This record gives sequence, structure tokens and C-alpha cells, in this order.
Amino acid sequence: MAEEFNTEGMLDMYLFENEQLLEQLQDRVLEQKDAECFDEDSINEIFRTMHTIKGSSGIMMFDNITAVSHKLEDVFFYLRESHPENVPHLDLVEHVLEVADFISNEMDKIRSGSPVDGDASEIIAGLDKFLNKLKKGIKQEGSEPPPENVHEEPKQFYIAPVATSASRFYKIYITFFPETEMANVHAYKTVYALKEIAEDLLYSPDDIIADEGSAEQILKEGFRILLQAQCGEDEIREIIGVGYDIKNVDIFECKAEEFLQGFDFGDDTQTAQIDLESSVEEIESKAQAEQKQEEQGEKEEKEPAKPKIAPGDFVIKSKEPGKHKTLAKDKNKAEKAAFISVNVNKMDQLMELIGELVISESVVLQSPDLKVPGLNLNNFNKAASQLAKISTDLQNVIMSMRMVSLTNTFQKMNRIVFDVSRKLGKDIEFEMLGEHTEVDKNIIEHISDPLMHMVRNAVDHGIETNEERAQSGKPDKGKVILSARTEAGKVWISVEDNGKGLDREKILAKARKQGLLDDSKSDAAYTDKEVYQFITLPGFSTNEQVTEYSGRGVGMDVVVQGIQAIGGTLDIESTAGMGTVMSLKIPLTLAIINGIVLETGNSSFVMETGAIKEFVSVKENMMIREPNGDEYVMIRGECFPVRRLGKWYGMSAYKESVEDGMMLILEVEDKKVCLFVDKLVGEQEIVVKPIPSYIKKVKGLSGCTQLGDGSIALILDPAGLLE
Repeated sequence: MAEEFNTEGMLDMYLFENEQLLEQLQDRVLEQKDAECFDEDSINEIFRTMHTIKGSSGIMMFDNITAVSHKLEDVFFYLRESHPENVPHLDLVEHVLEVADFISNEMDKIRSGSPVDGDASEIIAGLDKFLNKLKKGIKQEGSEPPPENVHEEPKQFYIAPVATSASRFYKIYITFFPETEMANVHAYKTVYALKEIAEDLLYSPDDIIADEGSAEQILKEGFRILLQAQCGEDEIREIIGVGYDIKNVDIFECKAEEFLQGFDFGDDTQTAQIDLESSVEEIESKAQAEQKQEEQGEKEEKEPAKPKIAPGDFVIKSKEPGKHKTLAKDKNKAEKAAFISVNVNKMDQLMELIGELVISESVVLQSPDLKVPGLNLNNFNKAASQLAKISTDLQNVIMSMRMVSLTNTFQKMNRIVFDVSRKLGKDIEFEMLGEHTEVDKNIIEHISDPLMHMVRNAVDHGIETNEERAQSGKPDKGKVILSARTEAGKVWISVEDNGKGLDREKILAKARKQGLLDDSKSDAAYTDKEVYQFITLPGFSTNEQVTEYSGRGVGMDVVVQGIQAIGGTLDIESTAGMGTVMSLKIPLTLAIINGIVLETGNSSFVMETGAIKEFVSVKENMMIREPNGDEYVMIRGECFPVRRLGKWYGMSAYKESVEDGMMLILEVEDKKVCLFVDKLVGEQEIVVKPIPSYIKKVKGLSGCTQLGDGSIALILDPAGLLE
């Protein structure tokens, strides 16, 4: 049935909003996982989140998502209303994350057009069992039994946030044309549109989607809305609109006191005063009691009237005796940020156009027609300079739009640490540093899997069991630190643990068994870094048993392959008994870089400026040549190995004498090398293009680009030249 009214716009908005809610939910839960229990703000936020997801999913008729979110909502309703003691906190965290995973998987199915057919019965059964356990636990403690949870279908309205001096109150009456089909859906669209400006929003009838008879009721009696907002009548009328379905819109501005009278629009409609302090269940029970009292004709003394609470004064209950209640309006209200969601494909297309603009600019500025003697190019040069400035600013803006914070990626790793540590029975503290560091979105997509394997290895391989840590005199709780920082146009991401460290001898023994060691080389001749690099080879694992998380020798191979695809490198440091640090060095972006154009023979190359430490002209007497053909150069008392670019790639025509060319001192991960080239052309912005897949990967090359004269230049990978 969902196909009858699921417009593309509604579905896109449903997915977008629920994705944001799930991210916020997971962040909140993971923030609270190390606490003894959820604080009251977290309970209320999770309750509201599940209520929103349940409501929107019910409207879209995704029944399985509605059912599982409703059940988790029931759990947090009970926690909010009954305040039970001794709640199994970590079990509750697992239940919440399990529900979030289920909803996320179902939303992935929606995006791909697959049937939303996930079976939530096991999750719901687990939540029922957990909820019953909470209720029985309270009864066993001898306290008064809590009120039975009759939380079935709360009214479809939004919890009021904050009332300010700028708030205005409206009663809105909408009538539809008699021939309007699915008036309830059109009514919901109106509510959905008003949600963007609403501080408080109520509507009648309330079950406009779930109740099949609501469409007929709306056509007959109209649709009524109570709206609290900070805008004028004209803006509201523009948002609602009058079209082929809506016949008329009446908007009445009123005072807060009149707003509290509910849906009494001056006709015969009888409604109760809106009680913003009580829960839905309390309101319904009060109404039933009053009806019964009237039928029996009983007259009881009225209770003292409660002070009226203005719309938006959502009271936060205090669990501590004697502590004053606080109103949400007393809290600082964050300013609304203006955001717009844009399809990623459009961003990529825009980035490609910017790249083509940069190339076209170079073509114009390097045109041979401009080199004719006697041309007066003063005006042209001024215009060209202005164009270059504009294109650079435009490029910077587009690049910033593509930059994404690592926060979400890091939070996923937080989730992995929680799941793996719970299953392995390890007590682990997870710390994130520099999670707000921004990198290109394409980089994010490439590093997610490598980071996952690195974090898993730290938890599984690195951190010892609780018994082993106790025997070695270490703190009971292990620690994993995930950090990020930017440096010289690169991003450093490291995973550090305080576990047992890498076992050098065990790695060497495994390498010898697999025939990876040089028989002519002793074990002591291998440096620690060389030994640790063995664990990155395909099929290499020191685990004797294959487990759910390790033992197949795949994880670190995935790490290396993933980061090499984006021009990154992996560095491993470890101290026996102290822990291990694995560091990724990756570029900030894959799109446009600053590079130096080089020439060797008849070919052009580009080297990223960040890898170049110095340009040096050398003399023949500074060269050192070994009998095996290796060359070195002495510069200010320091010896550097020399790579001749022409010889490296087997070119036929390049300069032999070092005095006829130029040396570039490259530095990558504390390793230095001198690269000899024929000529330096100059610095320019380079649009990175991938090497076509049909060309075999060549060591020392990371991509290609088009220069201003239309020729193709290969982009050098400094890490590959150092191997």
C-alpha cells in the first residue's frame, strides 16, 4: 500500500531524516555506554527519536520498522515514567544498537529498491523479555508495582521545545474539496511542511494515516492545526498553499491562553484543555475517570488547579528529592543553521568541472600564441591574474564542500570496539582524538574498511584478556586510542593500544615457515619495521586458531590495499609488553593538488610539493658510485641514495651528467632520497586523474594529469620511489 502515496520527495526526506536520527542515536548511546546508566536527557532523547521514527515509518507503511521502534519506545517510556533501579546498562545499550542496526539495514533495502522484509520478531521478543525483567525486578525489591504500561499509540504531535518572546500562536482550519482523494495524506503533507517552522504543533484528527476513517472525517469536518511558531500569517499561508486538493485555509492568531484551550475554533466542538505536563496515558486515564464520574453523578471536590504552563515549557522531572525542577526554556537555545542536502553525484560532477576549468586555464595561459614577440599583454595579464584568483577561490570553496569530518567514521569504530570487546569478554576503554579533522569524502570511503580492521586487530590481537593483564600487573581496563591530525597536506590517523605488543620472534618464525625470509640474512639483520611489515602480507597471521575476527590473514592485507589505492602509507611501531601503534598517512584530497612539473627525456612528470624538501644542484665530485651500480650523493655531510628518473623507468633519452640536471630531495616517513631529473618546469595546480585500469600498475606512479599544452604527465608516488 505504501506505493499508493510514497512520492519520491517524501521517501527521500524519510530516509534523510531517519539517517540523521540514527546517527544521533548511536552517538548518544556510545557516549553513555561507559556510564552506570542513561541520564534523564538521554532517556528522553532516545524516546523521542524512536517515537519520531515509529511515526514516520508508520506513515510510510514500513511495518517492521514501525514495530521494532515502537517496542524500543515502550522500553524507554517505562524507564522515563517509572525510574527503575539497577537497570542492566550494557544490555540496554546492546538492545538499542541492535534496533538501530536493524532499522539501518532496512533503510539500505529501501534505497536499493529491495523489499523491506526484515524479520524483527527476535529483536521484539528480546525487548519484551528485557522489559518484563525490569518490571519484575522492581516488584522483587518490595516497592509499589509501577503503573502498567499502556503505551500503545501516542498521539501524533511533536513535543514542544521552547517558548520565547518571539513565539506566536495560531489556530488553523483547512478545508478540502469534496472530490479530494486520500485527504489524510494531503493533511499529513501539510503537517510535514509546517514542521520546519513549528515550535509546537498539534493537529486533529490525530491518527490521520493509521485511522482509515480519518480521510472521510477530514473531508466532512475539516483539518485543524494548533501551531506555535515565530513567523507571520503570510509565511504560514505560503507554506500550506491552496491548490487542487485544499479548498480554503483559515488562519487565526490567538493568545497563549486561547492556544491552551485546544481545538475549540468557536464551533460546537468540545475538546479538553491541552495538558502539556501530563503524558498521553495520564490524559487518557483522566478523561475516562471524568466520564465515569459524570455518569454516576458523583460530586467530588475539585483538586487545586495546577498552574498553567505555557506552550513550550516542557518540564524536566527531577529524580533527586528537594531538587528544583528546571524548564527547558531556561536552557540556551541553539541558533538554527541553514543547511541543504545535495546529491553526492552532483558534487562529484561539479568537482570534475572545476578540474576541467583549471586545465583550460592552464591551456590559455600557456598558449604559444602569447609568446609572439612584440605583443602588449598588460591587460591580458591583469585579466588572467583575476581569473586565476577567482578559479582558485572557487576551487577552495568546492574542496571545502567535499570535506567531511571524521566524526561519523570514528563513531563507527567506537561501535566496533564495544561489540568486539563485549563478545571477547575484554574490558576496554576507547578514546577518540581529533575526530573533527576533515578529509575529502572519497578518502573517507576508502579508509573505513582499513580502520575497521586496524581497530579489530587492536582489540583482538593487541589487548590481552583480563586475566593476562592481571598477571602482568597491568590495569584491568585496556585502552585503544584512535587519533587524527593534519600535517603538510596529509592526514595522519593512528590506532594505538596498551596491549602486549607484537611478538617479533613469533612473526619471524611464521615468516620462515612460509618461506618469506632471505636464507642469506640472519634474523638479527631484519629491522623491527621490516619484521612488522610481514603481518601486512596476504594470508599471514600469527593466530593459531581462526576466530570470528582474526586468523585468516586477510585484515592487514585489506588495510594495505585500501590505503595504497589512495596514495597512503602504513607505519607500524610496537614495544613488547607496552602496546602497538599503527599509523596511516593519507592525502587530504584526491581531486586537485599542488605539484612541480618535471621533465626527463621526452616525458613530463609531476611531484606533489609536500614531498619535496629541497632542490639542489650537484657536482660530479659529490657523487659516490658503488660497484653494483648504486649511486649516492653527499650534501652538507649527509649521504643520500640517488634515483635517476630516466633510468628508473628505462627511458632511452635522458641526461647522464648530474651537472646538467637537478636533484630533488624527497622525504617520506623519515626516509630520504635524491631524485635526479633533467629539468624543472614549474609549479602549478594539478587535476589528479586515475591511471586507466587496463594499464598495469607501475611502481612509483599514483595517477596522471593533463598539462596546459594538452600533453599528459604522470604523477609520481614518492613512497614508491623509496622502496
